[in-house]
Amino acid sequence: MAAAAASLQATAAALHGAVSRSRSAAVPPVARNLRVSAAVRRTGSSRAGPVVARAAVAKDEAASSTSGGHEVLMFEALREAMIEEMTLDPTVCMIGEDVGDYGGSYKVSKGLSEMFGDLRVLDTPIAENSFTGMGVGAAMKGLRPVVEGMNMGFLLLAYNQISNNCGMLHYTSGGQFKIPIVIRGPGGVGRQLGAEHSQRLESYFQSIPGLQMVACSTPYNAKGLLKAAIRSENPVVLFEHVLLYNLKERIPDEDYVCCLEEAEMVRRGSQVTILTYSRMRYHVMQAVKTLVDKGYDPEVVDIRSLKPFDLHAIGNSVRKTHRVLIVEECMRTGGIGASLRSAIIDNFWDDLDAPPMCLSSQDVPTPYAATLEDATVVQPAQIVAAVEEICR
Repeated sequence: MAAAAASLQATAAALHGAVSRSRSAAVPPVARNLRVSAAVRRTGSSRAGPVVARAAVAKDEAASSTSGGHEVLMFEALREAMIEEMTLDPTVCMIGEDVGDYGGSYKVSKGLSEMFGDLRVLDTPIAENSFTGMGVGAAMKGLRPVVEGMNMGFLLLAYNQISNNCGMLHYTSGGQFKIPIVIRGPGGVGRQLGAEHSQRLESYFQSIPGLQMVACSTPYNAKGLLKAAIRSENPVVLFEHVLLYNLKERIPDEDYVCCLEEAEMVRRGSQVTILTYSRMRYHVMQAVKTLVDKGYDPEVVDIRSLKPFDLHAIGNSVRKTHRVLIVEECMRTGGIGASLRSAIIDNFWDDLDAPPMCLSSQDVPTPYAATLEDATVVQPAQIVAAVEEICR
């Protein structure tokens, strides 16, 4: 144990030394304007304030993803974000199992170790508590680590480091330390991955003080949210759905970020507000086609920010439609939907014409059998039936 601890300390020291020195010749040079923008974004930053002000978001998202740019899969968009931020800022590094030569379990880090070296893209043993704790320590010393969990379910082994260290050290140190760490990886119900590999950890992490949570759903917002999370002074958990990595979308060629605290308007409507995130966005949009054919006009909002909620955008929608349906893949008991429904009742009760409804996964371990697996997750037909009921 003592030898292992000494080895871990030596690795952390080497990592800190490597990123403190000048960039490797293999790393492409950074244009002066990018270096200046990096310096500007560091000055005047506030831990409690939003990473990107609403007015400062570079482009209108609806237009930016459909004109110009280049097509990428979602895992490629995440990889682009890592390359751009690691090129821009030598303190950004990546830690996790198989993130080096193998390129990550879903190829988000493919080729990064060749570009930036094996100390900035650090392969680790199968020891989530150890390498997550090392990431926290690196963040305390001035680095900006991105910790990848090979599967989100494995990060339960690092729950102590995420809750007691990531979320609380800024407070318990009296503000002496900031923890600018990103924890990300695949999660959600996949295709017959079994109960332990089908975890939705949003409900586990939402009660941790000091922790910010976002969920990506498209290549555009995956890249923009990861870049914003890396630049944040807060510890941020980025949830990526295992079934969305091969989504394809056109994204801008130029640099952009997405606000970590802002929801996305997916479809404007007038009769009912459907709040959703991650994979369920696509189940909702399948249901919307049927609902429109039946004469309904639903408004769809991808909340994206799971903590804190964008109550400004949500409230504007609720005041317009007066009806709310929440659709999530998280568990019903203690899930994101339960917290969101409570927030809506607390803040917008007088604007509601019907009680807010919530469709969630069943409170059971996810079965391996495909038909049973589908039965535990909200399907488009259930969304159609719920909208018909709430609008009746």
